[in-house]
Amino acid sequence: MIIAGIYSFKNGEAIIRSQYPAEFREVEQVIAAVDSTQCKTKTSREKTMSGRTLYSPRALNTAFTKEFAQRGWRKYKVKCIYPTNYYLSGISDPVPKGSSKGAFREMDFTKNRVGVEVQFGKYAFMVYNVCAKMTIFRNLGVIDVGIEIVPIKLLAEEMSTGVSYFEQFVWDLEHRGVADIDIPVLVVGVAT
Repeated sequence: MIIAGIYSFKNGEAIIRSQYPAEFREVEQVIAAVDSTQCKTKTSREKTMSGRTLYSPRALNTAFTKEFAQRGWRKYKVKCIYPTNYYLSGISDPVPKGSSKGAFREMDFTKNRVGVEVQFGKYAFMVYNVCAKMTIFRNLGVIDVGIEIVPIKLLAEEMSTGVSYFEQFVWDLEHRGVADIDIPVLVVGVAT
């Protein structure tokens, strides 16, 4: 795969290139090492593209996971204990005594305080990754900066309908603006 677009959110590009150049080089190497032709394995059952062979998000994620793991990047998982003390009176606790039965949050890849998320799914996940999850993991002391890897529109058009893409994500981030709690993130648009 190739890097087809770069968007710097909250000065993410300058900070990552100056303070985390080795980690960014590894991200570039990972992207270059992913052979997307091996991931065009999904036969569409959608009306608008029935029978067409598409890129499989699952296969792409597997390829990225393999490449990141070979370079020492690791998933970081934190257990969630959800509060129940905010229920109004008369509402019974549907989860016994605050336990959250296996609930967790996970960063796809971390190394040296850099967090990477690879997102070939629905749009809401891209926004959540950058505007919530990365801030949470910074607050937990796991990362200082983030990199979000997403498809550009041309690649998304070769996937199932509903997959979001770089161009729409950048538009929304630019129109949302930056909040004090946001962390520096480099959004990387990839293509084949």
